[in-house]
Amino acid sequence: MNNLKIPRYIRWITLTGVIFLLIMTILRLALYISFKPPAGSNLHLFSAFVLGLRYDLRMVCIACLLLFLLGTIPALHPLDKKWGKRISFWIWTIAIIVFAIFYVVDFANYAYLNQRVTASILNYVEDAKISMGMVWQTYHVGWIILILVIAIAGLLALIRLTYNTTLSKQKNATTASKVIWGIVFFLLLATGILGRVIYRPGIFPLRWSDAFALGSDYESNLSLNPFQSFFSSLQFKSSHPDAAKVKNSYAWLSSYLGVTNSDSNTLTFERTIPARPAFATQPNVVLVICESFSGYKSSMYGNPLNTTPFFNSLCAKGIFFNRCFTPTYGTARGVWAAITGIPDVELANTSSRNPAYVNQHTIINNFTGYDKLYFIGGSTSWANIRGLLTNNIQGLHLFEQDDYDAPKIDVWGVSDKTLFLEANKRLATQQKPFFAVIQTADNHRPYSIPKEDLATFKKNTVPADSLKKYGFESLDEYNAFRYTDFCYQQFIEAASKQPYFNNTIFVFVGDHGIRGDAGDMLPRAWTDQGLTAEHVPLLFYAPGLLKPQTLSYPASQVDVLPTIAGVCGIPYKNTTMGQNLLDTSLNTTPGEKSKCDFIIDVGLNRIGTIQNNMFYSYGLNNSSPEQICSMLNNEKVPLTDSLKKHYRGMTDAFFEASKYMLANNKKK
Repeated sequence: MNNLKIPRYIRWITLTGVIFLLIMTILRLALYISFKPPAGSNLHLFSAFVLGLRYDLRMVCIACLLLFLLGTIPALHPLDKKWGKRISFWIWTIAIIVFAIFYVVDFANYAYLNQRVTASILNYVEDAKISMGMVWQTYHVGWIILILVIAIAGLLALIRLTYNTTLSKQKNATTASKVIWGIVFFLLLATGILGRVIYRPGIFPLRWSDAFALGSDYESNLSLNPFQSFFSSLQFKSSHPDAAKVKNSYAWLSSYLGVTNSDSNTLTFERTIPARPAFATQPNVVLVICESFSGYKSSMYGNPLNTTPFFNSLCAKGIFFNRCFTPTYGTARGVWAAITGIPDVELANTSSRNPAYVNQHTIINNFTGYDKLYFIGGSTSWANIRGLLTNNIQGLHLFEQDDYDAPKIDVWGVSDKTLFLEANKRLATQQKPFFAVIQTADNHRPYSIPKEDLATFKKNTVPADSLKKYGFESLDEYNAFRYTDFCYQQFIEAASKQPYFNNTIFVFVGDHGIRGDAGDMLPRAWTDQGLTAEHVPLLFYAPGLLKPQTLSYPASQVDVLPTIAGVCGIPYKNTTMGQNLLDTSLNTTPGEKSKCDFIIDVGLNRIGTIQNNMFYSYGLNNSSPEQICSMLNNEKVPLTDSLKKHYRGMTDAFFEASKYMLANNKKK
């Protein structure tokens, strides 16, 4: 480099850039080694690593450009001026701290969600106390902080070493060479930031979406780095309604939903369902919103680890929907969809946190003459769920962690067993019909199991390879999933001894699933397209009231309340997306208007629809290409023009109407 008369500060910047590029490549390799690809995947790892190198180069070039521009100011030259050196090291210190924190959070996020960190993680900042409590109780925070400190100190020492090495070199650059190399270096950095060398009409700079042209979620995630993933997703903020787009698809959607007095001018989705009494007395309702109740991890879908044998036995005695999906991932979003009937399509936050959406109509209020109760082991201050519930459910009796005579076991409050048994005690004293919601939490990090239960609930030990093969990352997660089943059993057995049991419909639905490898338990599309994050069991259990059956057409979280009202014979007003899954007029046979589910992957900014045993999806703002796949087998489905037109139109209709409903579903 000396013979080339390259300015010393350009040499220093280049050397530090190459070092960080190497470190980021090593971290990508570490991600690959730590989180192996799904079994049987046909991957193109070389392409993923090459694309990843380009993403890393972009971030390195951005940092290098900042230092380069600093060096063009004579008074702030990093090697020649004291203040230039200070400012340069301040910049590097901040950059290294951010770098280390981003990668630690990214690895933790991937371990839990099989997804790189995105801007949606900012949701947890709004509940910082609870979020930090969960992190403290789940992870070895002390060791993580120690590793962070060592990593930051080591990187700073490395930067100082490169600085001193470069400073020891002789100055040999002339004024002309400084200008020439400055221009060349700037152009090289600009090329690295843009991510492409050749430009012509129709060719765009390197985008986040390029990762999703690789063919699988795993390859896409492997190629990204946390900075590209996070900052690219910041552009997706709120989902503002567009009445004109809703009007374009209103005729189809209003017909699909069964709106009798449709009006494209008012964009009404209201339909009134008359009373259809089915029982001699008004049945009670207990709706259990089950934390992280992922379908492929459970016994109902043939998981050889047989994690939920008791719940599986309930499914054989009730109405079990084995193709139920939540509209998206996340507990706050799941509660929102179940209570309002609207998919939570807010992209960088949750609707429960948006003051503009706090006023919502819910079918629960149509259960007139019923006491309404909501039980949660922790606090509803999390994600402003309290605002959603108390502002919209008339006469609600809310029970939180301080209302139970039991100690908290972790950041989520009392144990699920305590929650169920305390709820059962309260329900046993009810004098009027009741609609109760019980929201569980133990099947969530830090996966706490009370010591008092270990006498009756025995932890199992399973080899690590078997855990991984059948969908679990750790023994703690596996046993927490089994403990959930134990808690269901404790609840149902306790409730069955009470008079209210025989006249009660128990409904269980997952708040969301967990993205992961379903192996051979389900076709590859469920894993490759991330459907495991939304696939959950839905069960209506009432041995004395409902005839057992298993139904395999699409069901959604938004359908839960209309179906409960229909089963109970309650007249209700529906203004959102849900449908009565047991309505005989519902089109469940294959066809253009057959039952379908809308899905939005907020982390990847993809929306899609499940219908006719196929899943279609595409990236918002053309961030990733359209895809269609079979949910029955591993055969490829060609995306013909007719399929594209039908599924794209249907998906857009659900998405635009959901955005509109969030702002236009006020209770009256």
